[in-house]
Amino acid sequence: MEGKLVHFEVVAADLERAKRFYGALFGWSFNDADVPMPYALIDTNGGVNGGAFASEDRDGHLVCYFGVEDIDASVEKVRALGGDAEEKHPIPGIDWFARSKDSEGNVFSLFQADESVTVPDM
Repeated sequence: MEGKLVHFEVVAADLERAKRFYGALFGWSFNDADVPMPYALIDTNGGVNGGAFASEDRDGHLVCYFGVEDIDASVEKVRALGGDAEEKHPIPGIDWFARSKDSEGNVFSLFQADESVTVPDM
């Protein structure tokens, strides 16, 4: 799975408007995710599935998630290659992810599937 596109996100000013747009354009369907924020899971009818959420903090680009086997090693590798990577963040029961930028400033995220992820003690 190393480097394979595994998920994408649409960051919207208006989530319902974005769902209408992509539903009409591509025939995608949307289901509410069982998470503590308004988040819609996107079914692309056989392609890479994604998610959509509303946020005022957006840059006008889709967020692409690339699968990795070892997120800690991949974060270090991004940094060693001249990119930037945040520390990994958990999504309990699903994965670890780390927002990153390549050497040219393009934003992407690393994704390591791991159903055993729990929320760290604060």
